[in-house]
This record gives sequence, structure tokens and C-alpha cells, in this order.
Amino acid sequence: MSRYTAPLREMRYVLYDVLGGEAHFASLPGAENANRELVDAVLDEAAKFNEQVLAPLNKTGDREGCRFEAGKVTTPKGFKEAYRQFVDGGWSGLTAPEAYGGQHLPEIVGAIVKEMIDSANLSWGNYPLLSHGATEALKHHGEEWQREVFLKAIIEGRWTGTMCLTEPHCGSDLGLLKTKAEPAANDTYRITGTKIFITAGEHDFTDNIVHLVLARLPDAPPGTKGISLFIVPKIKTARDGTLGEHNSLSCGSIEHKMGITASATCVMNFDAAEGYLIGQPNRGLMAMFTMMNTARLAVGLQGLGLMERAYQNALFYARDRLQSRSLTGAKRPDKPADPLIVHPDIRRMLLTQKAFVEAGRALAYRAILLVDQFERGSDAEARKQADDLLGFLTPIVKAVLTELANECTYHAMQIYGGHGYIAEWGMEQLARDARITTIYEGTTGIQALDLLGRKTLQSQGAGLKLFLTEVADFCAANAGNADVAEFIPVLTQLAQQWQELTLHVGKASMANPDELGAAAVDYLFYSGYVALAYFSTRLVAAARPQGDAFLKNKLDTARFYFTRILPRAATHAAAIRAGAATLMAMDDEAFG
Repeated sequence: MSRYTAPLREMRYVLYDVLGGEAHFASLPGAENANRELVDAVLDEAAKFNEQVLAPLNKTGDREGCRFEAGKVTTPKGFKEAYRQFVDGGWSGLTAPEAYGGQHLPEIVGAIVKEMIDSANLSWGNYPLLSHGATEALKHHGEEWQREVFLKAIIEGRWTGTMCLTEPHCGSDLGLLKTKAEPAANDTYRITGTKIFITAGEHDFTDNIVHLVLARLPDAPPGTKGISLFIVPKIKTARDGTLGEHNSLSCGSIEHKMGITASATCVMNFDAAEGYLIGQPNRGLMAMFTMMNTARLAVGLQGLGLMERAYQNALFYARDRLQSRSLTGAKRPDKPADPLIVHPDIRRMLLTQKAFVEAGRALAYRAILLVDQFERGSDAEARKQADDLLGFLTPIVKAVLTELANECTYHAMQIYGGHGYIAEWGMEQLARDARITTIYEGTTGIQALDLLGRKTLQSQGAGLKLFLTEVADFCAANAGNADVAEFIPVLTQLAQQWQELTLHVGKASMANPDELGAAAVDYLFYSGYVALAYFSTRLVAAARPQGDAFLKNKLDTARFYFTRILPRAATHAAAIRAGAATLMAMDDEAFG
């Protein structure tokens, strides 16, 4: 009974009114045709596809799951047909280069469509998600013949792609991987090893699947410096695109998971499988991060999509379900009880979801705009700044939005009460699906270390400085805006505290490296809550032309966020200052 309606007005408000989408399109070389009329038409059609095709398959796909027999994966009923409609509609090449069969629309357009897909059917959305990561790796690091043969087929939707990174013994520590690549004839390699947790490693959507596999050459140095990346197709593929026999690779099993059951998570075995090197030997880490950073933003969008669907359904139920009377007297005296929405605690949970969805959407879209600016911009310095800011925001988008998705789906279950625990209503599926988003493409702890370590301290705060400058410029520009006057001093104070906390951790970690690890998760959440406060304020600042009711809506939501949610940042700041001592004091043997 879970439903989904694409929130087109909110999406367009953030894109055009808050973030200046029309000016963004006009500034991108090669995006001259991406005017508002065209983009709106694309979003309208995407809404229809997701509401009418993908959303109805979400519940049935969860119940049926994927089946694995004799090395073959069968996806749930309707999934393959939905993929064919997806390809026929041109969605597989929406943002890909025209030279390889794509439509070359800005990445932000693809991201908005992806948010709809993730709300409608997260499991199904994982199949094209991995193709997008493979597309980015081939686009940036592949040779021209590889783009002609493999990239075109993926963009056209005839083949799909995967990322084969981790192995049973190494988890996220890819420096420990053991998969081998032996040079062979005709500039090919023989890839041998086992990869786990491979999303869409095997399925029935397409005949060929293009695996991008991390492996080591015989003379590779140890650690991450010895990683190379290889194209290993399911069906042997010659340099001219001619297909041969089945490659010597197979799906050994699929995982049995608590959520995203309709997404095939595979163990892939490579037994001297034929493949081609992408880029330079021992330089696969760079190509890997191209895939992973794309995927991390995509998983952040998954969190956003789940929050949106949870909120829509919780709001519907809270308005419809009659239970008890308001503490201040009957609000629906013609009914035997008042609807849930009159009760303060129900409103607390609804407003929490609403505030996170709306500010989270602005945060995510802002990051995707930076992808466009970096990839398509013509000014070198502007592209560098976009890259620095994007690198800083990516772990926040990935980790914070997915953690908040867990919170929001939990609130939805609470609002439904006992029905939230029952499969027929769909809330428990959203909660189960949300759990994985904080784990794959790097756990929350890994994202936190990336944010504080690599993206802040190691870069001398390059991205943080750019973001704080953006916040300061906004505050200065809106100093006379009465609509946001109450929020500007708070933002200014928090920005100053953000700098102070960063300097504090940097100094402490020089004396004791454990201080960085001890502070990382709290620093991540502090950063996330402050960033969402900034975007909550931007949502208010742009609202007046939309009318008084719309402005009041955004203002009420921001006030709730600043008074009831933002104080969490103070707790994280206190934990950061507490340091590593209490975490590291206990001996290993004393646990338990």
C-alpha cells in the first residue's frame, strides 16, 4: 500500500529558484539545448515512468527477490520488462556524451531522475546505477576503441556494467586484494580471482555484462600503488566489437540480504578470464575513485529518495488515521477521534522528515551541479574549485543523507504504529532497504575519515574554505532580508565554530593520530547538520516569489530545524572536544 508521487514542484523549486538551474545550464559548454522547457518535459516523463512502471514493482520485487540457479540470476517479475522500457525511453543515455550515443544533458538532470527512481524502486535502480559508474570510468580513463566498443553498448542499454572491487579477505582495504592479471596475447590479460558484493554482477536484463575489475599485474608493487583496472566482459569481446564465446567467469552465488532483495548482489569468480587494461598499469586507483565518487553521490541520492517516499506515506497515514483526541480539545468533533497529525509527537516526526528531505535535496543537487561545473567548465581555476568543493561535499552527501534515511524510515514506521511493522503497508521495506545505504560504497565511518582526513586536513581545508566562503557570501547578501534575519547570526556563529573545531582536531591529531579517528564521525555529523542549516535558510530566502503560503511553509520548516534539530550539532562538537582518551583507555582484553 506504499505509494509514490514525484515531488516535481519541490524538485523544480530547488533546481531553478534556490540553485539557479537556468543560469547553470546556460553556463555549460555543450548544454545549450538544456533549457527549462526541455528539462521540465524530461522530468514530467520521468515522473510518469517512475510512478506508473517502477513504483508498482517495488513491493512485488521485494517479496519475490532474485532467484539463483545454475549460475544464472533471474530478476523479479516485471523487472526485465521495466528495463526494456527504460532503454526504449532513452533514459540509459540521458547524461552520456552524444559521441557515444547519449543525450549529453547535464548531470543534474540525471540526478533528479535518479532521485525519482530511488524513491520508486531502489532495488531496480541499482542495475542502471552500476552502469553509470562504468560509463564514467570508461569515459575518463578508457582508450578510444574501448569507448567505441564498450561505452556505446552500455549507453545504448544493450549491455550493463559493474564495479568489481572488494574480495572476501579485504573488505574496504583494497590494498590487500589478491586478484591476479597475467599478460596474454593481443594486448589482453587473464584475470583470476574472486570478487564479492558485486551489484548486478549477473542478471537477465542483457546478454552481455561489462565487469570493471581491480587486479594486480605480476610485477605490481604492494598496496594500493599496485592496483590496475581491467575490462572483463561476460561474453568475450574483440577490439572491433565482435562477440565470441562465454568468458571464463561465473556467478558463484547471490547474497541473501535483509533489504534490496530484488537487487542481485553477487559473488563473481574469474578463472583466467579475458580482459583489457584500462589506463596505465598500476594506476587503477584513479579510475576506481572515478567510479566510487560517482557511486557515493548516487548512494546519497538513494538516501534522499527513501526519505521522500517515507515522508509521503507517513504524511498520508497521519492525515487519514484517526486515533485519540488532541490534548487541546477535539479538532475533528464530527469524527470519533482526531487524525494522528494533530498530535505533537507525530508532528515532530513528520517535520523531522520534511526538514531533512527538503534541505537534503538542496545539498545533494548543489553537489551534482559541481559535477557539471567540473566536467564541462571551460575555466581551469573554476573547475579546480568545483572539484575541491565537490570532494568535500561528497562524503557528507553520501553518509549524512543515508544516515538520515534510516532515521526518517524509522519515523515513518513509528507513525504507522503496529501497521509500520506489517509488510503490506510498505514501511518496513523502506527501513530494510535504507540500512544498506550507510554501508555500501563505504561505511559511514569510512566517509567520516575521508571527510576529515583526506578532504579537510590533508588538503589544508581547501573544500571547507570554499564552502564557508559560500555560506559567508550568502549571509552577507541576505543581511537585509527579513525573511531569514533570525537564521543569519546562527549560521555565522556555526561557521566560525566549524573552523575552530577543524583547527582543534588538526592540532590534536599531530600529537596523537588517534584523535583524527576519534573525532571523524562526530565531525561528519556536525558538518552535515550545519550544511543542512545553510540550505534550509536558502530554501526560505528564495521562497517569497512563490507566494505567502509557500514562504510560510519553508519558514516554519526552517524554524523547526533550527530549534529542534540543529542543537544536535552542539553535542557532536562536545564529543569532538572530548578527544580520544576515553575511547582508547580500555585494554583490548577488557572488552566483554
